[in-house]
Amino acid sequence: MPATPAPQPPGGRLPAAFHVPGAASFTDFVGSHDPSLLPGRRPLPQGALPPELDPPHGTTIVALTYPGGVVMAGDRRATAGSMIAHREIEKVFPADTHSCVGIAGTAGLAVEMVRLFQVELEHFEKIEGAVLSLDGKANRLSTMVRGNLGLAMQGLAVVPLFAGYDLAGWRGRIFSYDVTGGRYEERGHHSVGSGSVFARGALKKLHRPTRGVDEAVATALESLHDAADDDSATGGSDLVRGIVPVVAVVDEAGYRRVPDARVAEVVRGVLDARTAQHEEDQRP
Repeated sequence: MPATPAPQPPGGRLPAAFHVPGAASFTDFVGSHDPSLLPGRRPLPQGALPPELDPPHGTTIVALTYPGGVVMAGDRRATAGSMIAHREIEKVFPADTHSCVGIAGTAGLAVEMVRLFQVELEHFEKIEGAVLSLDGKANRLSTMVRGNLGLAMQGLAVVPLFAGYDLAGWRGRIFSYDVTGGRYEERGHHSVGSGSVFARGALKKLHRPTRGVDEAVATALESLHDAADDDSATGGSDLVRGIVPVVAVVDEAGYRRVPDARVAEVVRGVLDARTAQHEEDQRP
C-alpha cells in the first residue's frame, strides 16, 4: 500500500517531528516523517511508459585518479529512445567540499538523488559537528541507490559514480555501484553509462597514474571522445555551439569545476592531435 503522508498541524506550524532531536541521517528522518517524499518510496502506476514518453537518460561518466586527487568528467547529452532530448545536461555535481558524484541512467531521478545526497551529507555535518569519512559517504550513497531498487526494476534505474579526496589517506578514490546498491572501489579509473565500454578501453591505454592533473583532464576528455565516437547516446564536444563536457577536479583544496573555456582548449588540442595523426596515416 502507498505510504500515507504525515498529517500537518493547523496554523502552518512545523510538525512535532521537526522539534525532536533525531538521527544524523536526513534520509532516515524523511523516511520516518513522510516516506512518500523519497524517490524510491513513491507508488507508480502499473504498466510501462509508451516510447514517446520515455524519460531522458544520461551517459557517459568517467573518473580517474592522479597523484594529487581525482578527475571526473561527463558528456552533456541526454537521450529519450533514439532521440536527443537535451544537449547541455550536466551530469557531474559536487557532493560536498571534497567529493563529487556523476550520474548515469534516468536523468530526472538521478538529479533528485544527487540533491538528496548533498543534503544528507550537509545534515550529517550539522548534526554531528564533523565531516563524514569518504567511506562513510560512499556507504550512504549505496543505501540511497538500494532504496531506488523498486523503480530500477521498472526501468527507471540510476547508477552513480562517486569519487573524492580522502583526507585520511591523502589520495583520490573512486567508487562504483550497481542497481542493488552494491558498492565497489575502483583502482585508477572507471566509467559508467552506455558509452562506458569504449571509455574504459581508452582509459586502460591512456591513463598514467603518475602524471599530473592536466594530463588526467586530457585523458578524461579523450576517453569521452572515444565513447562518443561509437555510442550514439554519448555526446561529443560541440565547439560550434560551445558545448563541452563537464570536468571536475577534487584534491586537497576541495572540489572545483574546470572552466568551460579551459576544457574547450584541451578538446581542441585533442582534436588537432588526432587530425594530424589521421593525415599522417593517409600519406602514401
